[in-house]
Amino acid sequence: MFIIGFLLLAVARVLDFILLFFMIFIIARAVLSWVSPDPYNPIVRFIDRVTEPVLFRIRTKIPVVYGGIDFSPLIVFLVIIFLRDFLVKSIAGMGRSLL
Repeated sequence: MFIIGFLLLAVARVLDFILLFFMIFIIARAVLSWVSPDPYNPIVRFIDRVTEPVLFRIRTKIPVVYGGIDFSPLIVFLVIIFLRDFLVKSIAGMGRSLL
C-alpha cells in the first residue's frame, strides 16, 4: 500500500506545480494586458496560447466584462486557489494516510 501512497503524493506534488505555473501565467497575462506588448513576441504568444482556452471558456459561460474590465483571469485565479487548497491537499492527505 505504501507504493500507492507515494504515487498519490507524487501526483499531488506534480498537480500543485502545474497549477502554480498556470497561476503565474494568468498573472503574466493580466500584467501584459495593461501594456501593449508586441504580439509577435514568442513569450507573449506562448502565454496567450496557454491561457486563452481557459479564459475563453469562462468568457463564453459567464459575461465577466464590466466597464471594459475583464474579470475572467480573476475567476480562473480563484478556481486555481480552490483546486490547490482542496484537490491537491485531499490527494496528498490520502497519500499520507496510505504510508
